[in-house]
Amino acid sequence: MFNSIHSKRLVAASLAALLLGIGACGDRGSDTSETELQAGRDNVEAMAREHAGDTTDASAGAELAPKSAVVSDRLPYAEVDDELVYGYFVFPSDMVEPRPAIIVIHEWWGLNDNVRAMADRLAGEGYIVLAVDLFGGQTADNSPAARELMLSVVENPEAASENIRQAYDFVATTAGAPRVASLGWCFGGGWSLNAAMLLPDELDAAVIYYGQVTDDEDKLRPVNAPILGLFGAEDRGIEVDSVQRFEMALQRLRKVHEIHVYPGAGHAFANPTGRTYNAEIAEDAWKRTLDFLDQNLVDAGDGA
Repeated sequence: MFNSIHSKRLVAASLAALLLGIGACGDRGSDTSETELQAGRDNVEAMAREHAGDTTDASAGAELAPKSAVVSDRLPYAEVDDELVYGYFVFPSDMVEPRPAIIVIHEWWGLNDNVRAMADRLAGEGYIVLAVDLFGGQTADNSPAARELMLSVVENPEAASENIRQAYDFVATTAGAPRVASLGWCFGGGWSLNAAMLLPDELDAAVIYYGQVTDDEDKLRPVNAPILGLFGAEDRGIEVDSVQRFEMALQRLRKVHEIHVYPGAGHAFANPTGRTYNAEIAEDAWKRTLDFLDQNLVDAGDGA
């Protein structure tokens, strides 16, 4: 039972030990085209323009405590290219049985304190949360360094895809989550959609904060996860017309989705360390996110 902080940490350590016996899943192949690679490279340059001059210094908006107490640890959850991948694993302190899980995917800065704080807030709402690391343990504190990290993933998407697959296996099998969602911002928002395409029959929901999207119906057709997309009308990196094409493709395919484009909001409107942070819009997006997760992870099946 999860009846003390000590026992909670023992459970977290046990999850790590279980993972060590899993090993790498191997290369599952990729159908990434040169056109897609170039689109990814273009997105990197767009993000570099949007984040030029930004820093990762926290503001008051990044210091909100979780609603209820949580327990966290740094754990290995995957093995990719013969290297263990460590993420940030956090769950409610009063958990007595597995809860629904959220795979959190970081922005282009990497798995830093700001992302861990958001993972804590989500766990404080009653979820198991695994904040993954797609940058091999590296983080950036300036735009040129972040550009290089993001570009490294764009040029090798197969490794990131395998990372996400194993993250799902970790929360669904090792942690026992009955339902699983993905959630990401910016670079991570695009990978949240990728997760829904990589795991079309497994993932139960996907939340995209101003991430790169597609209107390729062949790639979207297999997706079964409901999608929540949150975008800014003034975002010059993820332009509104691309969001509109994405939404129309989802409509044609009759996918369950909610797309919100906030008037006056720029890119990274929910990032309290960015120049375009908008506290009012960020709070509305957070409420929509919690409602969407509750509807698709708790009300739709076994829940907290």
